Parts: sequence; structure tokens; C-alpha cells
Amino acid sequence: MLLVRFYDDRLAQASYLIGCAASGTALVVDPNRDAEQYVAAAAANGMRITHVTETHIHADFVSGARELARRTGATLLLSDAGDADWKYAFAASEGAVPLVDGSRFEVGRIRIDVMHTPGHTPEHIVFLVTDGAAADRPMGAITGDFIFVGDVGRPDLLERAARVAGTMESSARALFRSIARFKALPDYLQIWPGHGSGSACGKSLGAVPQTTLGYERLFNWALAITDEDEFVDAVLTGQPEPPTYFAEMKRVNKMGPAVLGGFRHPERLPGSRLAALLAEGALVIDTRHAADFAAAHVPGTINIPLNKSFVTWMGWLVPYDRDYYLIVDDEAGHADRAAREAALIGLDRLAGYFGDDVVAEWQREGRTLERVAQITPAELAERMRRGDVAVIDVRGQSEWDAGHIEGARHIPVGMLDAELARLPRDVTLVMQCQGGGRSSIASSLLQARGVKQVVNLAGGLTAWERAGLPLTSPHGAPLEAAKAERPEHAGDRH
Repeated sequence: MLLVRFYDDRLAQASYLIGCAASGTALVVDPNRDAEQYVAAAAANGMRITHVTETHIHADFVSGARELARRTGATLLLSDAGDADWKYAFAASEGAVPLVDGSRFEVGRIRIDVMHTPGHTPEHIVFLVTDGAAADRPMGAITGDFIFVGDVGRPDLLERAARVAGTMESSARALFRSIARFKALPDYLQIWPGHGSGSACGKSLGAVPQTTLGYERLFNWALAITDEDEFVDAVLTGQPEPPTYFAEMKRVNKMGPAVLGGFRHPERLPGSRLAALLAEGALVIDTRHAADFAAAHVPGTINIPLNKSFVTWMGWLVPYDRDYYLIVDDEAGHADRAAREAALIGLDRLAGYFGDDVVAEWQREGRTLERVAQITPAELAERMRRGDVAVIDVRGQSEWDAGHIEGARHIPVGMLDAELARLPRDVTLVMQCQGGGRSSIASSLLQARGVKQVVNLAGGLTAWERAGLPLTSPHGAPLEAAKAERPEHAGDRH
């Protein structure tokens, strides 16, 4: 048996190719939209993809199962274990084989047994993998968003992302029962999860690629809790805010993702078009580094740096119902990279891009550039004493609860647009996050919306603490406890 793990660190998402050497046939589980990587891997190992499946209707990326099955002629197998609201609308038209609890299929001499594990989603299934050439029982399980290294899939997404009211508690209880059933399997069972550290599909995912059920039984907090009510409280507490695009991904993956036929190279536009587009209200995303954007940028553009958090913030801030444009480092090949990453979450309406030389061209033509002013912690503390600034903390709820600057207002960056009317306009707004990354995005967003009295706290809350300045907590926790409990956020690491 051959096992190949594919990992997209932009999505913190894992997919798998399982191949039978004897028959030269292979199964792909949870593919994303980059179909070519799976086809190439199968060919490199002398195999052809004959089966394609997935663990559930994904919320954080566009599924590539439909496209990969069409491209390879493989059999598409999809969960039919959910209720009427959580079935694949396109399954029948694609000739998909329905899978329920207890289903079994074979890929050469490899046997795949299906276990229904509702909780994260109602239709979620796990695949138990038996290498029939060497064994008569499963060696491992592809667990999708059910069990991760050190964590389990969050059961609140149907309510918080898909807006299905009143489902969090019932989903959490279903998850508890699924875990209890799964724990009856042998300790030696390997676990190959669908996500790693940085994914918003859980709250404390580990970074190592795989684990065993025995290890998780010992050290995974969720598997250690035996009281159902205690589990429900614990699993629903401290979950990160789901990006707004999760709801769109659920809809797309349920109804049927568009088949791309490969990623396309976006059109490079002449710099002379930028002014007219902005005047028409076009959405233009500048993907340069935050420091470069802060030093000089075209007014009306929004900064989402092309780093590991690019996909997340594009999903938060770019609507699916309108065209958008990019400013990229053309010489570094960033146009293709940005287009691919946006397409992974279904942002297919990229109407073209400009090279980053458009910023200098804008100035050469006599137009004014903007900058994002920076403020140090000491300067901020002094201006707060004078009362001529308002601090806007754009971090997540759990970070805010762990400790924040006294007097700051809490509006996560993904919710700034909706809360624009709440912002004071008679003082300078200071955008603040943990390390300065998210607040830079927030500053650019406000400037593009016409709020010009905005500055960024350089180094964020980390720099504030290093300067010896105090924090407060809504729970009255002492300063040192707040420091110890504060999580690092992927948006500020890159």
C-alpha cells in the first residue's frame, strides 16, 4: 500500500492518495481544487486514480472531488449519511456512489470501511483503511475534521458559519457520541487528520502530521472527557471566529463546485486603467508587504499581503458577488500564486492584476499616494492620557478575553466593515492587534472606506507589553495569567 499526504499550508489542509501497488489503482480523499498535484503523484508512482471521495461538505475550501473525478474518470463516492439538509445536491447527476455507516469499497487489495461520525457536520464520515495484502484489520483512519492531533472538529460551524440556528449544542452532543464510539477501536490505529495547526476548524490543532488513537486517548483533551455535559461546555468554549467565507464554501460544496479545468493565468492590466477602476468603485487588493504598503500606496486600495494568511483574509474581506483586482510583484510570479490561492476558496472573479510598479507610476503621473502612519507604544500611552485617540483592538474574542489595553474597543478585523458606523470620527483611530499584521490590514480597510485619521500600533500588543505597559482583562485575571493564556494568531506570525 502507498500513502501520500498532500498538505497545503495556506489552508492548513491535508488530503491523501492511497494506492494499491498490486493493481496500480489509487483513491484520493479530500482533494482541494488543485487537481494536477494528485494526477502527477499517481503517475509518478505508476498508478491511476480510480476512486475519489471526501469526509464531509467542507467549509474552508472548495472541494476538488468533483473536478478530479471528471478529469480522471474515477468513481466519485460521497456521504449520504446526513439528513435531508446535508446531502450533496449534485451527487445523482455525477453518478456518485452513496456512502453510509458500514459501507465498504475496495481499491485493488485495499479495503475501505466507512464509519459515520456526525458532530462537526451531520454527514461527516471517517475512512478505515485496511491493507489487504498484509493485514485483515485497519491500520489507520482518515478522520477529516473529526479527530485532529490534540483536538477535535468544532461542532458550532453550522450555527456560526452556515447560520443554522440552534444546532451548536445538539452537534456537540452528537460529536461526543461519535468520539465514544470511535474510542472503541484499537490503540494502534493510525490517525490521518484533515487539518493541522492554523486551521479554523478547531481551536488547538497540533502541527505534527499524524498520530495514533492510543496517543490521542492519553493526551487529547476531548477524548479525555467522559461526561457529556462537561464535553459540550468545553468544546463550545474558545472556538475562533469562523471566517465569513465559510458559509459560502458550505453552499458551493453542497450544490456542486464549478469545474475549472486548471488554474488560469490572470490578465495583466496597464497601470493607466487603475485610476478609472478605482473611480468606478472597483475592489483592488494590494498584496505587497505591509511595510511597503504603509510607506506608500494608491488611495482606495486594501492591503492583504501575499503571505500564509492571504487566503484567510481574502475570504474574510472579498465578497463573492463582485469582480476584484490585484496589485502584485509581477517579477516574482505572484500573480499566478495569488490567483491559485484565491481560487482554492472559490474567489474566481479575479478580473486582472497590476504589477507593483503601478504605485510608482501613480506618483509619476502627479497623483498623491497615501501612507499608514505608525505609532509606538510609548506614544500611544501618552496620547491616550491626552484623550485624542481611540484604540480599536482587531484581534479575536479569545485573545481579547485573555488581556487587552484598558479603554480599547473590540472589533475583529473581519467585522470592521459592518461596524463602520460605530467608529468615532472626532479622534485618531489606532488599529491594534497582537503583532501588527491584522491591524495593518484593518488600517488599509478604513482608509479605503474614507476614514483617514487612522494609524497602526507598530508591533501590536506584543510591543506594548515589552514596553512594560499594562493590560486588563474582562474577567479580572491578573496580568501574568492574561499573558500566559493569550494565544498566538496565524495572522500575526507571517
